[in-house]
Amino acid sequence: MENTQNQCSRRDFVKTSAALSVGAMGLIGTRAHAAGSGTLRVGLIGCGGRGTGAATNILDAAPGVELYALGDLFPEPLDTAFRQLSQPRPDSPMAKMGNKSNLDRERCFVGFDAYQKVIACGVDVVLMATPPHFRPIHLEAAVQAGKHSFVEKPVAVDPVGVRSVIATSSLAREKNLAIVAGTQRRHSNPHLETIRRIHRGDIGAVVGGQTYFLIHNTPWLGKHRRERHPEWSDMEWQCRCWYWFNWLSGDHIVEQFVHSLDFMNWAMGSHPVSCIGVGGREVRKGTDYGNIYDHFTIEYEYPGDVRISAMCRQIDSCTNRISDRVVGTQGSAHLGGSTATIQGARPFQYEGPNHNPQVAEHADMIASIRDGRPLNHGKRIAESSLTAIMGRMSAYTGRALKWDWALKASKLDLSPASYEFGDLPVRPIAVPGETKLI
Repeated sequence: MENTQNQCSRRDFVKTSAALSVGAMGLIGTRAHAAGSGTLRVGLIGCGGRGTGAATNILDAAPGVELYALGDLFPEPLDTAFRQLSQPRPDSPMAKMGNKSNLDRERCFVGFDAYQKVIACGVDVVLMATPPHFRPIHLEAAVQAGKHSFVEKPVAVDPVGVRSVIATSSLAREKNLAIVAGTQRRHSNPHLETIRRIHRGDIGAVVGGQTYFLIHNTPWLGKHRRERHPEWSDMEWQCRCWYWFNWLSGDHIVEQFVHSLDFMNWAMGSHPVSCIGVGGREVRKGTDYGNIYDHFTIEYEYPGDVRISAMCRQIDSCTNRISDRVVGTQGSAHLGGSTATIQGARPFQYEGPNHNPQVAEHADMIASIRDGRPLNHGKRIAESSLTAIMGRMSAYTGRALKWDWALKASKLDLSPASYEFGDLPVRPIAVPGETKLI
């Protein structure tokens, strides 16, 4: 691994990132904007399952795209991704469009600074699929360097990170750069059509709603629940098992439930103004599960005294439910998976075409870049991330809190003191009534 043992404070990490990114602009000439029909070179930062999936999705999304560089904190996921992405299936959409993985070992980078090297090696678009904690840093570096960005959700784990992403989004707009988030429901035909009908008044004035993400201890979590190897430092253990630590994942209300909360913000046409929540750990015991909760229930208040009940849970052998319901004065909209219906004065059931929204989000981004009018979803995904973060903050502390305070006044920053493979004590599990609101 390269340069991963060097001590680096968070402040130095961010300052160095910005400096290197600005310097990288001189290496790429006019490729950064990539308008028109030229080939788009893509760099992937974060080579786990979602990162590999995102790379496949963008190669399937449009012709004239090539995967050019890889970066990860660890060599093992990078090596796996290199093998998987170097040889596409002959019948895959990317192969039919003539796309390719133009990967070379010289453009594969490992370590805390891998993202800087990916950004600097001549790519046009950066895919960011690292643990959520790192996304504000990586996004800022990419935009400073003039790169278009696809950033997985959530984009931050604390209010400090949210403010960073909002500022970076403003800079991207000034530079005419794309920022597209991995909120695939925004690119799903059933969701798009249902939201269109809600916004035109088919269910009347919205008066409330419910959103649920109640699942078992999800299959993909198993690979993150590893026994700690004796040679792993605290930092390496936590980064390898990132889902279980709130400084890296934001807890599952942020890492996963953000999809549902983003949908509710979309339906409401606004972010909430306040929230109050509860949560805890019923079945997650011991350090194997880090310091995250296994269930949350949050009440969000939106403008006009509209209340949304939001519930998420990850516990085996319980009833599962993933669905959204928006209630109006003349009906209600119900969404779950690819099913979308409206009941009431203007009933509706979606029966139109479906596509893969995880491919569509990349197709929409590429089309906007080539059209010279790049999409910028940075601020809205930052707001959806904060919606989830403030729910977690309320549940952790037992305190109700307001949006404006969380966005503008909260000093909560979950960053470690330095980025190095060394000692990093696990933060205590939050206890409502004892954990302080920061």
